[in-house]
Amino acid sequence: MIMNSKLMGPSSTLLPKPVTPFLTNQCPIPSSRFAKLPSFPNMPESGSSARRPNFSTHAKKKNPWLDPFDDGEDPDMEYGSLFADGKQEEDTRPPDNPDSPYGFLKFPMGYNVEVAPLGLKVRGDVRRCCCVVSGGVYENLLFFPAIQLIKDRYPGVQVDVVASPRGKQTYELNKNVRWADAYDPDDDFPEPAEYIDMIGLLKSRYYDMILSTRLAGLGHASFLFMTSARDRVSYIYPNVNAAGAGLLLSETFTAESLNLSEGGYNMYHEMLDWLGRPFRSVPRTPVPPLKVSISRKLKELVEAKVKSAGAEKGKYIVIHGLESDSKASMQSKGDADSLLPIGVWAEIAEGVSRGIKPVFVIPHEKERENVEEIVGEDTSIVFITTPGQLAALINDSVGVISTNTAAVQLANARKKPSIALFGSEEKAKLFVPNAEEKKCFTISSKTGKLADIEVETVKNSMQIFDVALALA
Repeated sequence: MIMNSKLMGPSSTLLPKPVTPFLTNQCPIPSSRFAKLPSFPNMPESGSSARRPNFSTHAKKKNPWLDPFDDGEDPDMEYGSLFADGKQEEDTRPPDNPDSPYGFLKFPMGYNVEVAPLGLKVRGDVRRCCCVVSGGVYENLLFFPAIQLIKDRYPGVQVDVVASPRGKQTYELNKNVRWADAYDPDDDFPEPAEYIDMIGLLKSRYYDMILSTRLAGLGHASFLFMTSARDRVSYIYPNVNAAGAGLLLSETFTAESLNLSEGGYNMYHEMLDWLGRPFRSVPRTPVPPLKVSISRKLKELVEAKVKSAGAEKGKYIVIHGLESDSKASMQSKGDADSLLPIGVWAEIAEGVSRGIKPVFVIPHEKERENVEEIVGEDTSIVFITTPGQLAALINDSVGVISTNTAAVQLANARKKPSIALFGSEEKAKLFVPNAEEKKCFTISSKTGKLADIEVETVKNSMQIFDVALALA
């Protein structure tokens, strides 16, 4: 077959000619119709010109152990009317039915859908809160501002407490606590039956948030995790013992030392700062002062004890902090040197002015003979072991002279003038900040030992009680 040379030249090819597109004027599609995909810093780019915008925020991560890609909430997110801003509303459901063993409208999670509104989950509302408080009377007493802060931040919340048997006695002074359970969280080797029973008890109450002041490792973090609470907040060890605890907790606070009580009055400042944090339209909740409430039964009981001791209401000074091996001394774990022998107290009692009678508080009956032998048989002695009775005794007094025990904090809570004796000036600033505003006169030893306190300085400072008696 002979082809025509005119049809087929040397430069011609057998490939078809490109087809002209039908739509020459292309309409640009707005990019706003497509969702913007977040950028991942570790993804390889296909080309040098492929640049993806980075939408990562600088908000604080909840817990880097849980999700390394969680950068916190999106500040540009807009919530509709379904997710109402502001504080949570009080629970409008009817109260429990006392005649029914199952209560009224108490449904376990997963068995009744959408009992609570969806905004409760999104806003992080807390209907039930459990506080696991470590330590004795002193540490539980200083946790009172945190409980009041929770009540202010979450209106209508029900607060329960788990503390040691000695620390549980403190909550007869707190009207914000619903239930107080006796369980020692500081016990490293609890009885298996008690351990499992407490986990089942906390799990059946369906808490929204559980707080713990014990330094948590993997063991204590597992205990909090098994309660099935939504938010698990706790202090953790400042060393390698905290390994693995962050995986089971929602929020952690690294303690400054192995003894949290060494922080003094503001020993829970990190937890208080987190509890009162501003959230969307809710401003920062201020930390309330320490306050205690005394029941009528406690007042009547203490009045009878004071009368039998030979003292009169409103005309005596409480002396607290006698040296004893009893656990009822109500010392702080952060200050081991906080008790004085009875001989020093006898010298201090000589400086009490006439018309005011010193009342010695003993933590055990075996100390009564020592006080009567050194001070005198006609001395007013009151045997008190609970913080509630001590608070009622202080409430009816002119003032308090005490070492670093719970009596100092109770006097500040009831706004009574007090003289606090410390082994060092640093301890005085830690445990009684803003002493002048609290009507507290702090006296510290110059040698660093409480036994070397200057008795004459204590006697000269008793003029504050004369002023208080004149005003009364």
